[in-house]
Amino acid sequence: MRAALLEAPGEAIVLSDDVDIEDPRAGEVRVRITHCGACHSDLSIVDGTFPSALPIILGHEAAGVVDAVGDGVTSLAPGDPVVLTPAPPCGHCYWCVRGEHSLCVNADAIMSNTFADGTTRLSRDGAVVYRGLGVGAFGDYVVTQETGAVRIPSDIPLDIACVIGCAVQTGVGAVLNTARVPPGATVLIIGLGGVGLAAVQGARLAGAARVIVSDPVAERRETAARFGATDLVDPADDDLVARVLAITEVGADYAFDAVGRGSIVEACVNATRSGGTTVCVGAPPLEDVVTLAPAVLFAATEKKLLGCLLGSCNSHREVPRLLALWRAGLLDLEAMITTRRPLEEINEAFDDLRAARGVRTVLEL
Repeated sequence: MRAALLEAPGEAIVLSDDVDIEDPRAGEVRVRITHCGACHSDLSIVDGTFPSALPIILGHEAAGVVDAVGDGVTSLAPGDPVVLTPAPPCGHCYWCVRGEHSLCVNADAIMSNTFADGTTRLSRDGAVVYRGLGVGAFGDYVVTQETGAVRIPSDIPLDIACVIGCAVQTGVGAVLNTARVPPGATVLIIGLGGVGLAAVQGARLAGAARVIVSDPVAERRETAARFGATDLVDPADDDLVARVLAITEVGADYAFDAVGRGSIVEACVNATRSGGTTVCVGAPPLEDVVTLAPAVLFAATEKKLLGCLLGSCNSHREVPRLLALWRAGLLDLEAMITTRRPLEEINEAFDDLRAARGVRTVLEL
């Protein structure tokens, strides 16, 4: 099959038409990919921020059509349109039975880039090729677990649906599932890429009274305002923490780091009120650390710091819910996509990310 391969960090991605992909095994499906978004997590592997085994096919925010199914698959059939998920819930591990589906043992593939048994179903000239972030969708086909593909109605455009796979699921889920923001709360969101802007929409859906956003790109702040942000902060002109305190008097109830940087997490903690909650949504470099206030002060203020993987979502619940909100006009998916490119322009898509151009670039296969 054709696929976009990263062969060395810091180098351009190359298109290859000689990648071999296996037929689906028992409990697996093969999906013909039609669209895949370019995500900052992919860029982190491209640039070497996240070390990875190579060569690798990146791309994990994808939609397509089921091509073949393995033995025992009952919920999907060839021809079904689907959204892929990087965290397929197995339904029976320690975390799934406790309702923590995004922490399922299958989600380990996001870090390992393989299936649980260490295989990938992908090869080139007999050598292993890795499935980026547990999906590997910058190629014509993907093999995944049956629960790794969520069937969607046939009338939903796949280019629109694909952004749910990561950005929208993560951002909206961080607000509704991880933090469980109640109506009337004050919310701070730092970083207005795809995930951050989805979090803005999530805050609006939650009924937040004030949605304070910060990003150095003016166009992204303006987009956030259209999505429901009430207060726009340019970090170049304002002391963010002081500005949040001025707006809220006591600090934000909830703050979200949608950048993935230790210093941003610290700013979120400092900008929240006593008893407030900070959610780490972005994926920081491995060497990044977070320095908190003296332990006694952190304990005395009862502030909370939460991690967030894929919006704490069960994709089989979340994808249908988000599509229902979109149909009802309560969630804007179209505006999340600012550029569409063919797969041949994948390097230009990552240039868009590096330069913070637009919100989401979707690659068409």
